[in-house]
Amino acid sequence: MRYLMLLCLCAFPFLLQAQKTNTPPTEAPYLQYKVIPAFPLTLPDGHIITKNDLRKNIPTLVFIFSVECDHCKQLTEEMLKNMDKFKKTQILMITPFKPDQMKEYYDHYKIKNYPNIIMASEPTRQIMYFYNMHYFPGLYVYNKKQTLVKGFEGTTKLEQLLPYIN
Repeated sequence: MRYLMLLCLCAFPFLLQAQKTNTPPTEAPYLQYKVIPAFPLTLPDGHIITKNDLRKNIPTLVFIFSVECDHCKQLTEEMLKNMDKFKKTQILMITPFKPDQMKEYYDHYKIKNYPNIIMASEPTRQIMYFYNMHYFPGLYVYNKKQTLVKGFEGTTKLEQLLPYIN
């Protein structure tokens, strides 16, 4: 009887391993579908757009930001100071915050003065899941065919971003 009990105790860990499946972790959706997502986005004036409303045949920078994030604010200021480096790029700034909070950010940075910047709100937070974001800001560069070139998450220097823009 002792031998049978000892055999069962020794075999138990192996039986547990037999039930375990080694499934690889899935990639973030933006790595599986390397195109700009088609979520509805609310502009500061209340109009709703999708990726179909973006200009075609021009590189696009998708900039996911938080209206409360200091790194996002610094990067916004740095980009605005260096807008000449983005003159051939459309910038789509998206926040998961409500449109009224986005509007304050929009007005504060005078985004309406920059014709190549589109600022929008996506308060359902689907954009966060699509990019599997954990930190702000998120920067995703798409080529003129709107195919993903490079993604960055968290604090990013402008110098890291520029080689992928043009």
